Amino acid sequence: MELIERKIIKKIEKFISTDDIVILHGARQVGKTSILHIIKDKLDKQGKQTHYIDLEDLRLLEIFDEGPERVIKYLQINNILNKKKLFLFVDEIQYLKNPTNFLKLMYDNYCNKIKLIVSGSSSFEIKKKFKDSLVGRTIEFNIYPLSFDEFLNFKNVNINICEKITIKKTENELKDLYLEYILYGGYPKIVLETNKENKEIYLQQIIDTYIRKDIRDLANIKDILKFNKLLEILASQSGNLLNVNELSNTSKLARQTIDEYLFIMENTYILKPVYPYSSNLRSELFKTPKIYFYDTGIANLLWYKHLPEKENGNIFETAIFSELIKMDKIRKINYWRTQDKKKIDFIIQINRSIYPIEVKLNQAQLKLTALRYFNEKYKSKKNYVITLEKHKKKIDYIILYPWEIYSEF
Repeated sequence: MELIERKIIKKIEKFISTDDIVILHGARQVGKTSILHIIKDKLDKQGKQTHYIDLEDLRLLEIFDEGPERVIKYLQINNILNKKKLFLFVDEIQYLKNPTNFLKLMYDNYCNKIKLIVSGSSSFEIKKKFKDSLVGRTIEFNIYPLSFDEFLNFKNVNINICEKITIKKTENELKDLYLEYILYGGYPKIVLETNKENKEIYLQQIIDTYIRKDIRDLANIKDILKFNKLLEILASQSGNLLNVNELSNTSKLARQTIDEYLFIMENTYILKPVYPYSSNLRSELFKTPKIYFYDTGIANLLWYKHLPEKENGNIFETAIFSELIKMDKIRKINYWRTQDKKKIDFIIQINRSIYPIEVKLNQAQLKLTALRYFNEKYKSKKNYVITLEKHKKKIDYIILYPWEIYSEF
């Protein structure tokens, strides 16, 4: 099957000619291996010397765990390393006993001979394996599920959403496609699968084989049933304020245990906390976060136990978060809430400017009190509402369909 190129590949390619070790972080099944193969194929066509290693192969893992000198010997014996610089692709680097030490020694001793492009699940990030001694030696990229723009490309839909859409028929087509994107999510294998039942089976495999297993192994979880229950509760609360006391009572887990599990979930790219906006950074960091799942398909299946036929407000808001987090121009994402419960879903920062974004499935649900109050207080240049159902009624704010964020930002 032909591999489909992701947008992030162009960013990665800018660092292929440098000595930096390129590291791809991301959840399993999100497409890291495909990205490695696409870049490798491109280099092959340019006549470069390349080689791919998968450390799930225990024979190769043993060689790599012995250290760089043993790896160099292996590459030489197999005629992989010669006078030309080798572009070495290493998948699942987290399986190494000490990946930091290995990469440091490879860089310090062999960066003139070998360019390393490696990937791994974020388990090694949790264990703090890449925090200190690799400073100045690496360039790192987060690999997320597909954006809606990439989703269209994978579906072979020839619509350029980076330009303003004015044709009603095209808008209706995009609306149907976006609803599919919301319900099933952005994992590449799920997007490419056309059968709904198979989509559900594949998503369940991702949950069972990768999410629950990886997290269980990392966190040394003793009560799997309680952990699974917590994961399901969190999926049903994606887009809501995080209430650890309530979670503790419902899941029968101690607060400290929940905090540990949340840390693991965040660092395995399952969910992310979003903190309230404040002009005081210190107060911003210590206030209650909202939590969002990175992928709506995963959240839906955990929540409903099957893929639903219809979207809801929380999942729609989660989908918008998932889009915003993937946009390079957006430096920061917060939410905003006052003591008298005025609230705005997202406050995004682009350069030094802030923009409030309210998310509603239907524009008719919109109440402008919070946006007006925020605008008066912070003098935001533009104010946005993202919706799937626009109305003719004009307001003093910019109304966008979800896909219009690409032409707007």
